[in-house]
Amino acid sequence: MGYTLIFQTVETTKVMFIDTHAHIYLKEFENDLDAILVHAQSNGISHIFMPNIDEASMPLMIDVVKSYSYCHPMLGLHPCHVYDDYKKVIENLWKQYDQHTFYAVGEIGIDLYWDKTFHKEQIDAFKRQIALAKEVNLPFVIHSRDALDITISTVQEMQDGTLRGIFHCFNGDEMQAHKILDAGFLLGIGGVLTYKNAGLDKVIAQMPLSSLVLETDAPYLSPIPFRGKRNEPAYILNIATKLAEVKNTSIDEVGLITTKNAKKLFLGEINKVQIS
Repeated sequence: MGYTLIFQTVETTKVMFIDTHAHIYLKEFENDLDAILVHAQSNGISHIFMPNIDEASMPLMIDVVKSYSYCHPMLGLHPCHVYDDYKKVIENLWKQYDQHTFYAVGEIGIDLYWDKTFHKEQIDAFKRQIALAKEVNLPFVIHSRDALDITISTVQEMQDGTLRGIFHCFNGDEMQAHKILDAGFLLGIGGVLTYKNAGLDKVIAQMPLSSLVLETDAPYLSPIPFRGKRNEPAYILNIATKLAEVKNTSIDEVGLITTKNAKKLFLGEINKVQIS
């Protein structure tokens, strides 16, 4: 399937942005990844963090890392890929830990939207991977769909003062947001913020910029005006523009603070590579 690149540059200064969540190793980008990343860099996207999905996605993601030094991998098993063999899969994935530099564990969590068959297994896989993140002093990135209260309570239960990370694609209410912040976690803000009837803007208006990071979840969840089309890291600027509007501040301020938040989270002592 081919794609038509839509190039748009949102007016800004030289403030840099970070896409904290993008699956640019997927087949949707196999024919034009170079162009996609040129577009991202031209729009000030300095770094892209890539969550893993399963065993099959790992080599694809590592190939991108080897070709593009500003694309950084995570290590984890997505809840939608948790089946009977999840313990063995997690074990196999973690054999990669000493082979590459990983910046987070993710994406991990609980998803009860598509299928509840492996509900118990998802919860156990989530807890196991949180424990692994703690063991190696890495943040973790949480996927939660139709399971936000469960994922929040799990993090609260396991929080010992050392756990940190992002609730990816946050779309909860104000009370849930405050619980996440109180647990020491950040909110990942993506294209849903731009959707007219989502109501997320009202919640995020009450949250400090110091608790937010930007993400695309490319190729999914494209912001307005690209909804329904393939998402890409360059569209971080569309999300940042909406966030600036919601917070009644400048896009430069959004860029400065969210980039600082992302760097602080991902640049732990465990990391071998410094991000400029």
